[in-house]
Amino acid sequence: MRAHAPSGESVISVENLTKSFATPAGPVRALDDVSLTVPAGTVCGVVGPSGAGKSTLARCVPLLERPDSGAVRIDGTDLVPLRGRALRDARRRIGVVPQGDSLLRQRNAAGNVALPLEAAGVDGAERRQRVGELLDLVGLADKADSYPDQLSGGQRQRVAVARALAARPRVLLADEPTSALDPTTTASVLAVLERARAELGVTVLVVTHDMAVVRTICSDVAVLDQGRIVEHGPVLRLVAEPGSHTAAALLPELDGPQPPPDAGLVADVVLVGDVAASPLLTATAARFGADLTLWGGGFTRLAGAPVARFRIGVSGADAGAVLDALSDAGAVVERHARTEVAA
Repeated sequence: MRAHAPSGESVISVENLTKSFATPAGPVRALDDVSLTVPAGTVCGVVGPSGAGKSTLARCVPLLERPDSGAVRIDGTDLVPLRGRALRDARRRIGVVPQGDSLLRQRNAAGNVALPLEAAGVDGAERRQRVGELLDLVGLADKADSYPDQLSGGQRQRVAVARALAARPRVLLADEPTSALDPTTTASVLAVLERARAELGVTVLVVTHDMAVVRTICSDVAVLDQGRIVEHGPVLRLVAEPGSHTAAALLPELDGPQPPPDAGLVADVVLVGDVAASPLLTATAARFGADLTLWGGGFTRLAGAPVARFRIGVSGADAGAVLDALSDAGAVVERHARTEVAA
């Protein structure tokens, strides 16, 4: 799956959003002054632990749940003050893939995809053409006459994506689209979301507990915790920030043996982009006549780019110069005191 360079224009802008719910123990604030932007043509993942407020945010963006305060702008239009027909018209810019199996059992796949088009009064010939295009997009053209109970979980989810795209929305919002799916089926659903972005130009907001979703298709990520955004931005920038939640969740594990006392200077090194695919580490050590040992880590791919994280030991008179040179070449270098080596 290829990465997409953001245009800089924000299709989704959530500003200072708050939402509380009444409980027997008193009000609980599910969203606390949440702000985030999603650039046009990107896939942004909203992640966080259970109870972080992810599903509440997923319902507030299309105004299925009305926030207590704040703004939700789609293409610059704030949905929060809208009512009635104006709100219904604005919602057509947002296609929603709800959590769980949401298809109507008495309708086949084509009939489910056609629902939004029927509601919009699209005539029969145009409706049939659009349904056929969308079932082809999600790889289910041969399942048009199949009913939900005849489809697998992943196929039903792909039909739900096709239905959400029927009205040609600017935004596709998917709430836990891979929940309870096996890895192969998850991959097929994520491929459909990426294809919708690449071929239809929709901006995708994915709410998920699964960081594998972020690893596979997201160019941006927002981390929610206890109703607040604690981290937000491009994935490739966040993984290069030592101590970030995104780096901890997405970068290769540092699970090798603990470096011994004679390992020299020990550091964790993150390489993003072209430098990850180059012999930067070994070439830099050789240039200074230093010995370099890898003590853990590996490669991955994020937002369409190669990314690596390694724990290294550098020994020799110019070991410090090696680490400085790696930083100058674009590596993110976090040095460790010898008492802090353990992962």
